[in-house]
Amino acid sequence: MSEPSSIAQEFVRFAVDSGVIRFGSFVTKAGRQTPYFFNAGLFNDGERLGRLAGFYADALLASGIEFDMLFGPAYKGIALAAALAVELARRGRNVGFAYNRKEAKDHGEGGHLVGAPVKGRVVIVDDVISAGTAVGESLRLLRSAGAQPAAVLIALDRQEKAAVAGSTLPHSAVQHVQTEHHLPVVAIADLDALLAVLDAAQDPELARWLPEVRDYRARYGVSRA
Repeated sequence: MSEPSSIAQEFVRFAVDSGVIRFGSFVTKAGRQTPYFFNAGLFNDGERLGRLAGFYADALLASGIEFDMLFGPAYKGIALAAALAVELARRGRNVGFAYNRKEAKDHGEGGHLVGAPVKGRVVIVDDVISAGTAVGESLRLLRSAGAQPAAVLIALDRQEKAAVAGSTLPHSAVQHVQTEHHLPVVAIADLDALLAVLDAAQDPELARWLPEVRDYRARYGVSRA
């Protein structure tokens, strides 16, 4: 395991302090009992969302990926892409953003896509990749509009084996997107960063979760892509 970046660890601490990363007993979409849970919907006020956008901007710009606009998949991705667009403009990089509806409208502007015209190199902005199905749908929408998907930008890579149709795969959902769709995935932080924060924690209430998260990693984890 390579040493996670200081920005990744700072993001994890921010997410823990905001209650976005919680510890306890939770069940994932794959039916796994997990000692931690990440809920980006709890970045639910202006201050938190603004700071989150800063982390997204740092990760995207540091990646060196060339892009022309942002796309936020409904529903969480909508607010994330909008917040990131505002932060990029604040830094002198003004780009358009668009998002999709779950159901197409047959009045007004109609269709599934809302916002800036979808064209050029597009970064998909979301919170996590659970199985890769939402990414696949976004890719279909973008390509049908004539755009070129450039990357997927997420907040947290859980670095665990993907579960599809009841089967556990040897690779993660992030790795699946990277290999199946030949698309880079940029994450602000990952499970390695969470473990590093727990390992260095001075708060006993936080540090006590380190063994359980380590055990979960040993059972379901994958190596960095």
